[in-house]
Amino acid sequence: EGNTGLGEKGSSSSTGGVVPLWEETERRMQAWWEGEAVREGVHVEDDNADADANANDADADHTAPIVIATGFVATSSEGVPTTLKRSGSDYSATIFAKVTHASRVTMWKNTDGVYTADPRRVPEAFSISSLKYDEAMELAYFGAQVLHPLAMVPCIDSNIPVYVRNIFNPAFEGTVIQGRCASLSEVNKDGKVVNWRSKRGVIPIKGITSVDRVSLLTLEGASVIGGAEVAERFMGSMADAGINVLMVTQASSESSITVVVPEDQGKKALGALRSTFELELSRSNVNAISLTDTPMSIVAIVGEGMAMNSGVSASFMSSLAKANVNIRVIAQGSSERQVAVVVAGEDTSRALRAAHMAFTLSQTTCSVVILGGTGKLGSALIRQLNAQKESLKKNLNLGVCVSAIASRKKMIMGESSGLCLSTSADVDEMLRGEKAKDLDMDALTAMLEADVNPHRVVVDCTNDDGIAGFYERWMSSGINVISPGRRAGAGPLSRYDAIREAQRANSAEWQYESSVGAALPILTTLRDLLQTGDEVQRLRGCVSGTMAYVFRTMDENTPFSEAVRQAMEKDFTENDVREDLSGYDATRKIVVLARELGLNVSMEDVEVESLLPDDIRNKEYEGDTEAMRAAVIEDLKALDGPMLERWREARRDDRELRYKFVIDVATGKCSCKLSAVDSKDTLYRLRNNENLVAFETTRYTTSPLIVKGAAAGPELAAAGIFADLLRLGRAFSTSQT
Repeated sequence: EGNTGLGEKGSSSSTGGVVPLWEETERRMQAWWEGEAVREGVHVEDDNADADANANDADADHTAPIVIATGFVATSSEGVPTTLKRSGSDYSATIFAKVTHASRVTMWKNTDGVYTADPRRVPEAFSISSLKYDEAMELAYFGAQVLHPLAMVPCIDSNIPVYVRNIFNPAFEGTVIQGRCASLSEVNKDGKVVNWRSKRGVIPIKGITSVDRVSLLTLEGASVIGGAEVAERFMGSMADAGINVLMVTQASSESSITVVVPEDQGKKALGALRSTFELELSRSNVNAISLTDTPMSIVAIVGEGMAMNSGVSASFMSSLAKANVNIRVIAQGSSERQVAVVVAGEDTSRALRAAHMAFTLSQTTCSVVILGGTGKLGSALIRQLNAQKESLKKNLNLGVCVSAIASRKKMIMGESSGLCLSTSADVDEMLRGEKAKDLDMDALTAMLEADVNPHRVVVDCTNDDGIAGFYERWMSSGINVISPGRRAGAGPLSRYDAIREAQRANSAEWQYESSVGAALPILTTLRDLLQTGDEVQRLRGCVSGTMAYVFRTMDENTPFSEAVRQAMEKDFTENDVREDLSGYDATRKIVVLARELGLNVSMEDVEVESLLPDDIRNKEYEGDTEAMRAAVIEDLKALDGPMLERWREARRDDRELRYKFVIDVATGKCSCKLSAVDSKDTLYRLRNNENLVAFETTRYTTSPLIVKGAAAGPELAAAGIFADLLRLGRAFSTSQT
């Protein structure tokens, strides 16, 4: 062996000095075989003895001996003891394989072969069935712990397949590493570049790996010196100081260079570079030399299929952007078999999982927190998620991991970050159990921020203004929000603008389609019109399922209060029906729509007709929910007479009572009031709990575009939330189509 010193096991930077002396090694191996191996009875030589002895010896000769040898240790050509350093035992095995012309090498490890990613960080990682030597070496170089690049060199030389198998699961086939990747010249002969997604079922990468605890050393603005000289002196200083340079990027326009080095060598590298450019720094010919002071990591994707396939780097970078992971350095290997980036150490696991999902190496998983999970809306959503779980996995390659559920007073979280809760269990019982804690929104937010899943979603099924105050913070951390409630969308304009800015700045998604028409695509339709260049002039209709039901139901025999009671019984109303009857709930929906149209409208800007007198609207009711509802219905009986009279008046003119809203874009005026509409009005035939929005635009001039359908009740509202979640899932997913 060519190194004369004792090596340090585990030091990746010291392996370069280990060079087997093949001729000498083979000579010594042959000498041992013919000498000591015979004396120890490892095998018996045929010395042309008598026939019987020859027969017995022949049997012995044809039985391959089992030789157990110590790995990791070696001697130099002068007989000085040394080691093969990091992964020395694996290196010993491959050296013996080459010397003995073995047909295969099997590495027995404690994992099922080489994985697509570190399963401790990416739970969805799985064993790779086969790799080329070049791919395995790239993975190993960038941190894959199963093999070391140096250990594979002897097998590459002799084209000996390497099998990586699990000693605790010997029935599993593991990973086989064999063969070389095609060279760039061979790949480029075809000259045809295709997008990797067009190759259905073919994934261009084999794995994703990382190197933790690295630092960035940067020299900026050395254009006065000249790029070639800067690079030569820079790398020379690293070599002289014995620094292990992991990655290099250079900006020729400014003669600036950044290298990635192990964190424990960072200060030494910084000192060496400052010493080399000491004169230039004093003369300001070099702007600055800096070293990052926070932990960084390299994240790399590796695979032979990257060459001549467009869109691979785009998918990688896009997945990191969607996971709100900032990229500090980018480099692509000249072999086109790997692309590596440097990210903050705290973002490493999230980056690995995002990239793993992006290339369909695992299903796209959304980590979901449900607030208000014990209410009617939250409970309906959980039921629908449970019912569709297998369908989502099978048809959309989408998984929903509910990592936390909260009620008004309690919350329960997965035992570790990103661990899923069993939503098939009784949620109320879970929140009464020992693992439940008092609701703490700051602690819940900290859990979300620490969750390594790149696709984090908060579903806010509450009507809590305090929770709406967390939206900006969540989106600033790249956490997505679904809000069927209207506290944020119709709340203070300053808060709304701050949430929007946080959303734009951090590539977070805010889905609130269900806040206006439950499962109806009202906001989606409005956005489509605006984004395709149509000009919306006016919106009108009814966005209160409660009001639609009440005025469709009441008549001579069914008084107003009874119609309201029936709506409450069917769960069409808000928890406090006075929000419906006062027009407060409809007003919030109108504000959401108006803001979507670009109008800076607040609640107080909407002209609203309340159906309630102030004494009922402002009354403090006592008792539980049922008692309060009964008391409200009793008070509403005082309105039966006046409301019946309005109903009769409308009927005399062949009209129907409808709670109608209008948004006039040109004037910016918004109104909502009880109107008597004739048969020409789109609201005339409104049924039961339906919502209806008519879009009057420059394109739809002869008749408006109408979105209409049932939109009241927790099941429909939950379906709207589910649809919002699926929109996010499709945005997250980069599945092949």
